[in-house]
Amino acid sequence: MDAGEITMDAASFQFVAFGLGVALLSNLSRSHVWRSIVLLLASIAFLGLVGHSPHVFLPLAGFLLLGYGGLVLLEYGSSRLMVWTILAVIFVYIWLKKYTFLPEGSFLHFPYLTLGLSYIFFRVLHLLIETGDGDEKRHIRPGAYLLYTLNFTTLVSGPIQRYDEFARDQFARDPIVLGPRTIGLQLERIVRGFFKVNVLAMLLHAVHEDALSQMAQPLPTGLKLYAAFRLAVVYPLFLYANFSGYIDIVIALARLMRVRLPENFDRPFAASSVLDFWNKWHMTLSNWLKTYVYNPLLLALMRRISSRAMQPLLGVFCFFVTFFLIGVWHGRTSEFVIFGVLTGGGMSINKLWQLELTRAMGRKGYRALAEKPVYVAFGRGLNFVWFAFTLFWFWGNWNKIDSVFAALSFVQWLGVWLAAWLAATAVLALWEWLRARLLSIRTSAGPVLSSRYAGVVYASALGLAALVMSVLLNQAAPDIVYKAF
Repeated sequence: MDAGEITMDAASFQFVAFGLGVALLSNLSRSHVWRSIVLLLASIAFLGLVGHSPHVFLPLAGFLLLGYGGLVLLEYGSSRLMVWTILAVIFVYIWLKKYTFLPEGSFLHFPYLTLGLSYIFFRVLHLLIETGDGDEKRHIRPGAYLLYTLNFTTLVSGPIQRYDEFARDQFARDPIVLGPRTIGLQLERIVRGFFKVNVLAMLLHAVHEDALSQMAQPLPTGLKLYAAFRLAVVYPLFLYANFSGYIDIVIALARLMRVRLPENFDRPFAASSVLDFWNKWHMTLSNWLKTYVYNPLLLALMRRISSRAMQPLLGVFCFFVTFFLIGVWHGRTSEFVIFGVLTGGGMSINKLWQLELTRAMGRKGYRALAEKPVYVAFGRGLNFVWFAFTLFWFWGNWNKIDSVFAALSFVQWLGVWLAAWLAATAVLALWEWLRARLLSIRTSAGPVLSSRYAGVVYASALGLAALVMSVLLNQAAPDIVYKAF
């Protein structure tokens, strides 16, 4: 990608300037009609800047039309068609994404835009399920449907917002307050997000690529072990900086347009278990699948299997299915099937571990163990390493994965993962201790690090660093990894 090219689907200067311009226009009037017109025109303009030819939007338009057609049928009382409508939407999504288990000859053989399709898919399914299951049928006008599904702040990589939450803010006759303090906080968040993506993630990506390159070279064993260690531990940090940085930017831009988007991250590497991790990482995705897959599946199985002894195991099975689907959603190739198996397997094993310890120690005994600092620290490190291991099938294809694992023996790889576990345990424990100590420094107004002065200084330093790095490197903004899904 050329450094001078307009990049709207990344955390670029152009995207941030576009978003701030839209926010400024949106606030010229408090009218919800005006704000909706601005958002719709901005979303259309955003798509026009991403896709440069009208025909590339035809499949996306067809998918949106299919979703709205199903919504109209359900609105007018055809609830018995809900299952078939949902299946049709799922099939068309899989077909447009060209999942490899479908025959090659069935696909469209002209270039078309799939950017944002995965997140549109979740929003459309959400509308269909809620409308089909609801006792009171609500009418969603075409304009509201397009605003919700094509909102440029959530199109590329989420977060996945419920329609009611979106409509509450977007169509409010008395919009939510946007004072100077709120504006300042959102601008600070944009700067932090920009730094994460354009500086931190870029540097971590360079380290990862260098380690991957060294794994393919005839180097001494010690250097290869070091390269393997970096390959294992760096990518989760890169992915977090890349993804959460972009989310910081879009949440802040939406708030400047008086819309509150849901948070997508809550310090995920502070999680002490795999179960806890997915309550903190890509939260809107895991919450969506818990709501529409885990809960209905568990209730359906509990109705059919009445044994109380089996009910905890039903939860284990439902965790596997739910998080297997999360893995498969990320990509259309067999690598992501393995990613799904490992993700779902990690959740299930973690739940079984909890059940067995609770059975052996009792609820109070297990709770006391789970609160011990050493247990928490090692659990935090193990969660980080497990996530890093699963990500090999996230960032690599089979050729890369085979060559990487073939570069070292099985015993050497065990040593690498053990070293990564111990290092993650120590570093994350130190970080949590340091964070707690710094937050304990207080004035009468609260923690010093949470003060407005500290926030301004911090954001200014990050903004300056990001500007200097961008000018010196003269590179285009890095792609947002999750826009590919």
